[in-house]
Amino acid sequence: MTVHRRRVYILPTRFGMLLAGVLVAMLVGGLNYNSNLGLAFAFLMAGTDMVAMHHCNRNLLGVEVDATTQSDAFAGREAEFAFTLHNASSVERRDVEIRCLTATGSRSVQAGSSEPMTLAVPVPARGIVRIAQFELRTCHPFGWFRAWTYVHVTLTAYVAPTPRGIRALPPAAGVGAAASGETRGDEEFAGLREYQPGMPLKHMAWKVLARGAEPAVQSYAGWGAQPEWLDWSALEGQDTEARLSQLCLWVVDSDAAQRPYGLRIPGVEILPARGAAHRIACLRALAAHGSAAA
Repeated sequence: MTVHRRRVYILPTRFGMLLAGVLVAMLVGGLNYNSNLGLAFAFLMAGTDMVAMHHCNRNLLGVEVDATTQSDAFAGREAEFAFTLHNASSVERRDVEIRCLTATGSRSVQAGSSEPMTLAVPVPARGIVRIAQFELRTCHPFGWFRAWTYVHVTLTAYVAPTPRGIRALPPAAGVGAAASGETRGDEEFAGLREYQPGMPLKHMAWKVLARGAEPAVQSYAGWGAQPEWLDWSALEGQDTEARLSQLCLWVVDSDAAQRPYGLRIPGVEILPARGAAHRIACLRALAAHGSAAA
């Protein structure tokens, strides 16, 4: 979106209102006491004030802004939205601020350049959070005036449940050897697991141990085996949010182990796969559960 003249609003700030009151008092005093020096200074400050108002308005005119309209986050954390400010003019734009709900950020953009900015918006609860607009504003140069405009675009945050639970990740079918570190020719590296007494030392992750971390062994998984289903029905006896949190934890752990997995929740079935796109699809399905977007 490009900021046009008709989209910019401008009003005095608290300091601007205070300055206006001081100027009125100076004009009244200069007239009452016939002080030419006082009148000259008051008119000089009034002229400076008018020039500052035009500079504040111009500082926002012509600025272009790009925004990512979707973000993924976990409940209780922050959803990050990326913005880019573009300045195609020959004049530097200073202290241009983006405000999105309670998150704010400020950048100065040199002439003919662009500046990226990321805002972290708190998302306390699971669900789909839609932000109808965000605000561009500036108080440059002296803070006497505030110019602002609204960008009417919907920013969507898919807030997955907090990944937590007490149940361990179900072992994938046919890969029972992964836990002990035993490998076969058709298996691939699947990550690190905590070392347990009795595990073969030949699979010990010595580099991890050398860095001072906890002892761990290399685990392997056979991708030719049947993929694992993360199923809603496997969590009988728990309430809805507890089930969603446990499934979210399993999704995160399965993705970290690079194992194929599918997700079954009421009304949604996502076929087994791997990769970032599959993880995002599963997390968004958990975020949208129980809402109209599901």
